[in-house]
Amino acid sequence: MNTLPNTPADLTDLINLFDVEKQAAGVMTHMAYEYVASGAADELTVRWNRESLDNLKLNPSFLQDVSKLDTRITLFGDELPYPILIAPTAFHKIMHPEGELATARGAGAASATYVVSSFTTTPLEEIANVATQPLWFQLYVQDDRSLVKDLVQKAESVGCRALCITIDTPVPGVRNRQDRANFRLPNEIQAPYMHGLGDQKKLLTWADIDWLQSFAKIPVLLKGILNPADAEQAIQTGVSGIIVSNHSGRNLDTVPATIDVLPGIADQVNKRVPLLMDGGIRRGTDVLKALAHGANAVLVGKPICFGLACGGADGVSKVMNILRTEFELAMTLTGRTTLTSIDRSVLWRPY
Repeated sequence: MNTLPNTPADLTDLINLFDVEKQAAGVMTHMAYEYVASGAADELTVRWNRESLDNLKLNPSFLQDVSKLDTRITLFGDELPYPILIAPTAFHKIMHPEGELATARGAGAASATYVVSSFTTTPLEEIANVATQPLWFQLYVQDDRSLVKDLVQKAESVGCRALCITIDTPVPGVRNRQDRANFRLPNEIQAPYMHGLGDQKKLLTWADIDWLQSFAKIPVLLKGILNPADAEQAIQTGVSGIIVSNHSGRNLDTVPATIDVLPGIADQVNKRVPLLMDGGIRRGTDVLKALAHGANAVLVGKPICFGLACGGADGVSKVMNILRTEFELAMTLTGRTTLTSIDRSVLWRPY
């Protein structure tokens, strides 16, 4: 990693999110890049996340009045200016010396909500001190339930507005690329809330979700839903939101792309709770397609890590601003001026 915190990075040639990854590969350590870029086993799901989005075709409607766009969305009482959040990703100090502080500053500059990972390398209170936009917190539930409760209450005390429970990682997946890169945290980098979590099984049941909701004072979302039956169970359990996610293809290979399972889950949920999606988002058209399939908003993870590596806070904000601009262009060019006007009719189907 050769990006120094006080050295302005040259981001002028970064036109899209693929450019960002290419530049990041040149400034990150091999170990850090492989950690972020890799997936599970043969990485088929990683590839399918992109291919399925690419294969969806758009059905534009022209001669609409697109002089004004409204991309605002309200989630749990906060108005977001556009429906793209920063997904939880781990160990930001392996990507940039300022770590999660730079991510939070970049989120603020881009008016974006940042979901902080349990595997943050910066204490929550320090992140909250620099944040100017809403923070959410992602939680891995470990064996020591007293530590879990303390961590939830810490997240609440620093002002996190929602709690995202990752449910798809009872054990780590088969991460061959990560293993070949001999991934480990450098000695000088600490993850204050791990408590050996990386070596534990994180065995959750629906009873644990009930337990978490019994004391959580902020909305609880489940992250990792991939089928309608689990989505229905989540709603019956009383959760406040659902995140359709396959962990960016990092855990169980050959599960479907999230955009492929999203329509069935959206039909099941039927707007009863907010529905978010992550996995493979790289273009503004991807955001449009996710909303057309029933998502209220999307989250983007790996590109944020690459932007962070390229330019710290400026790199993070550049990633979000590129995606936001592309999304607005996609709305304009398909004749959609509000988020509520984006439905499945914006997707092309053979006649």
